[in-house]
Amino acid sequence: MQYGICHLSIIAIKTLADDTSPMISQLLYGEHFKVLEQRKFWSKIRNAFDGFEGWVSNNQITLIDEAEYKKLDDSKTPSYSSDLISYLTTENSALMPVILGSVISHTPTLPFHFEGAFFEGKKEKSRLIEIALMYLNAPYLLGGKTPFGLDCSGFTQSVYRLCGYALSRTALEQSGQGDALSFIEESEPGDLAFFDNAEGEIFHVGIIMKNNYIIHVHGKVRLDRLDHTGIFNVEFGNYTHNLRVIKKII
Repeated sequence: MQYGICHLSIIAIKTLADDTSPMISQLLYGEHFKVLEQRKFWSKIRNAFDGFEGWVSNNQITLIDEAEYKKLDDSKTPSYSSDLISYLTTENSALMPVILGSVISHTPTLPFHFEGAFFEGKKEKSRLIEIALMYLNAPYLLGGKTPFGLDCSGFTQSVYRLCGYALSRTALEQSGQGDALSFIEESEPGDLAFFDNAEGEIFHVGIIMKNNYIIHVHGKVRLDRLDHTGIFNVEFGNYTHNLRVIKKII
């Protein structure tokens, strides 16, 4: 088994080993992974954080040994950059921009100097909304998980991760976590609301706020009304998503 780490600010995880293949997720600086299959130009990986699998370009990753991988994997309090954009200084004194949520825990393979602000350890549940609002108006991007483009589950996963909690990568996978609530009235800010399509498949997720609002990704990260039917878009005067279940993760 081989192992690797992301040494660039952001790289794409794709469905297939091809430049034209759709992006299904991303790796941010400092994220580590297992290499499941290696070809001349591409490697199939499994992200250590959420187990998500896909293909990355070999010239955008750095291989590490098993000991370093296990040390990263065993870290109980990884550090994540907490500004929209931060800069670190690499070993050759070059500046590297890193995005909100990048892993800035030190490793032997990626020696750097970082003086920016960071999150570390578990945060109070009340911090979830504060952090979620940092992504407000970020555009929708399938497979994305940064303030410059993200999808619904990439958004919820990133917010929870910055508070020290692990969510799976997709809305369907996330809906299998936590405890179900019977009514919206039982929910608290920070709980997750899941929504299904016409076929009954869960495909969307957002974070519940106070006073029957929800923050979610629909075209962009936005605030909308939430009731027992689903998400009501005041701007367009209609329901955009049908509520399926509410889950308490924390």
